[in-house]
Amino acid sequence: MHSNHSFHFNLTAAAHASMIEHGFQPDFPPGADAEVAAIEAHASLPEAPQAKDLRHLLWSSIDNDTSKDLDQVEWAERLPDGRIRVLVGIADVDARVQPGTVIDSHARSETTSVYTGVKVFPMLPTALSEGITSLNENEDRVAVVTEFCVDADGAASEGKACRALVRNGAQLAYHSVGAWLEGKSAPPDKVAASAELAAQLKLQDEAAQRMAGSRFQHGALDLETVETRPVMLHDQAIDLAHLEKNRATSLIEEFMVAANGVIARTLQDAGVASLRRVVRTPKRWDRIVEVAAGLGATLPAQPDSKALNDFLLAQKAKDPDRFPDLSLAIVKLMGPGEYVLVKPQEDSPGHFGLAVQDYTHSTAPNRRFPDMVTQRILKAWFAAAPHPYSDEQLSAIASRCTQMEDAARKVEREMQKRIAAVVLRPHIGQSYRAIVTGVNSYGTFVRTFDPHVEGKLVHGGKGLDVGDRLTVKLAATDPQHGYIDFAA
Repeated sequence: MHSNHSFHFNLTAAAHASMIEHGFQPDFPPGADAEVAAIEAHASLPEAPQAKDLRHLLWSSIDNDTSKDLDQVEWAERLPDGRIRVLVGIADVDARVQPGTVIDSHARSETTSVYTGVKVFPMLPTALSEGITSLNENEDRVAVVTEFCVDADGAASEGKACRALVRNGAQLAYHSVGAWLEGKSAPPDKVAASAELAAQLKLQDEAAQRMAGSRFQHGALDLETVETRPVMLHDQAIDLAHLEKNRATSLIEEFMVAANGVIARTLQDAGVASLRRVVRTPKRWDRIVEVAAGLGATLPAQPDSKALNDFLLAQKAKDPDRFPDLSLAIVKLMGPGEYVLVKPQEDSPGHFGLAVQDYTHSTAPNRRFPDMVTQRILKAWFAAAPHPYSDEQLSAIASRCTQMEDAARKVEREMQKRIAAVVLRPHIGQSYRAIVTGVNSYGTFVRTFDPHVEGKLVHGGKGLDVGDRLTVKLAATDPQHGYIDFAA
């Protein structure tokens, strides 16, 4: 195995440059520090008229191991009729970030935090997003709480929202909670130390499993794209860890889908204009039908998310190794999500991938600007105050958020390739098991199984087709351009 330990590529600098290249302003503008200082000088709980005091409930949060910007906490109880009542608390970021300030204007321009693997470029200053506006453990916070009830069939009903005071009783992580819920490991220390917390999480998991089953029956797509994160030593990436979905990630996903649906319907029923998060019915459905036919399956001529998901589930069982590549192809053919203005009495295009009609983004205001906008609209309605945005402003915000989300995907994709090139560089000459993921006029492309890395087959690719399995040897890497070359 070839090794070059003297090599060092500055991934953080590359991430910063990539941000600028794609239209971001990775450094906060003049005046932001002064505004943060003013907010910190009044760090006590902000005024929250008519807010319910729900700090006595055993709230908890589940997020990535490294997450510091905590947007949501959860709590549940079983009702006498067998339904499960779920509360989702969302950080009231608007209580600290006023419209028209330097911080707000910057967030409106950036629209999202960008996670590059080596550095987070936050939408809001970290003193806020990881501090005063984060639902940190054992800290009193103001939140917007969404409530819904889950029946035995997984249907969520009786949705409503209010402002409340909350206190996160346990900050938990996906990996450890998921492994415990699935019976693969002992409970995390905080869960082992509290029977009440353990019972809480089991009940939340039960509600989420009911809801997931219901959504998939209605056509929500069970996709599985490959995600990795770098293992860092000092400031250099030395390995890639595979991120896997589990019961804890499913729990949070189901609760967020339901909470976002509640907020969308609340604003619709209130008769106020709002932002919606939509994934339109695929324009390239004919190509999706062709992809299925190439794998021996028949899909209807008209878009049908239930039929598509049945096909996906069958393929996952039949060929799990190729399923991530099939998932990625379907995601690309469906097209990206977007933000749109929906006026009162207008129908939303809906979210094809989630199989829901009413959907917005409201559950991550520390990380996404549309969520903060939605929060402001909701709070104005709570207070019977004028709508904080005109239709023209909302339409412009929706366009900007869609544009910058696309830019963020490009930055993150570029950095994933660069990180992989850095990690593999000391291993030139090593062999890996791989699968062919693409064959076109540009060449033959493969994905290795361990680690999950994509690259070009520069030697020995003649006669190969998509799905063929082979052993490849790492020939070269170029971290600057994110290139990885293999030879058969």
